[in-house]
Amino acid sequence: MTFFLSVALTGAGAHPGAWRSPAARPGELTSARYWTDLVLSAERAHLDFVTLEDGFGRDPQRPSEVGLRLDATLLAARIAPSTGRIGIVPAAVTSQTEPFHLSKAIATLDYVSSGRAGVLPQISIADQDYALVGRRAPLPPADAWAEAADWVEVVRRLWDSWEDDAEIRDVATGRFVDIDKLHYVDFAGPYFSVRGPSITPRPPQGQPVVVVAAGREAGDGAIGVAAAQADVAILTDPLADPDAATALAELDGLRAATGGAAQRRLTDLVVFLDDRDTTGADRLAELDDRHGASAATGTAVFSGSPTDLAALLVHRQQAGYDGVRLWPGVLPTDLEVIVHALVPELRRLGLRETEYLSESLRDRLDLPVAPNRYAAVSSDIGALA
Repeated sequence: MTFFLSVALTGAGAHPGAWRSPAARPGELTSARYWTDLVLSAERAHLDFVTLEDGFGRDPQRPSEVGLRLDATLLAARIAPSTGRIGIVPAAVTSQTEPFHLSKAIATLDYVSSGRAGVLPQISIADQDYALVGRRAPLPPADAWAEAADWVEVVRRLWDSWEDDAEIRDVATGRFVDIDKLHYVDFAGPYFSVRGPSITPRPPQGQPVVVVAAGREAGDGAIGVAAAQADVAILTDPLADPDAATALAELDGLRAATGGAAQRRLTDLVVFLDDRDTTGADRLAELDDRHGASAATGTAVFSGSPTDLAALLVHRQQAGYDGVRLWPGVLPTDLEVIVHALVPELRRLGLRETEYLSESLRDRLDLPVAPNRYAAVSSDIGALA
């Protein structure tokens, strides 16, 4: 069975001091070429998808980068036409962005990529991030994740607000859209009130893939959102946990209780891998010393050989995980080792294919076809027209 493989792309790498590495390209962080090169490299190794990180304000772990960051969704739309098969999943900060706007942007990305789009909802609880956009006082983590759950629900409803065959483009009658196949979403909750419908037709995948990354902090609400709303749940369980299945059992219990749909369960891992010149452990230690800070960010950190990492991933699969999202410690160094050494080892072990076997990201992850919740309902828009 395929073990799904993804990489998270952020700045010069997952380590806050990655830009100091001799192989890093800090002068290109705002260029389309830099990000396209990274995604094309991942695509050459037939990785399933990449995530593009995003956020508001200045990252306290990266003070020397002065908050330098491109908009993930716009960047994804720029990268998509230069790639052909890999999934592209930009992050969206639900605490500061409206679901109507992002639903349209991700639907557009799905069209631009011919069905390879997803979205990674994230929250922010930092005072300075709320101040940047003039919103209310920050929410506690549990409330911010409750808002994120509503955000995802609104986005999903808006994707469904056009039936698949709503565009008729009938020149003879002058009817471009069958208005009976557009639907109000009529969502009202404590955080959003959205009537809809969208102004963008239903995406090629029907529902682009929703990815939720959840830690195991008690009471923060993230794992509940992952269980109820995610097509792909990424769990940041620590390597030191003697029972790697603990988080999966919690996730599965919550999914059963909430009626969540079938999903893929991945684990998160920051990696510093041995290359021809030095060991991953030595590179990590040098960056920690130069930067005066550790790479540890709540996600487990692995340093060692690609062979040892492959063995670890076999154990993760045996524990019940469907795949992994790797955070290259330094870009492009660790990504290149993933591509040229780790992937061939995983293929040798029978965990990876040698080519892409499906077109859309949803199909590649073996997720069920997403039915349109409104397709069997007569349109109230048509009735009022």
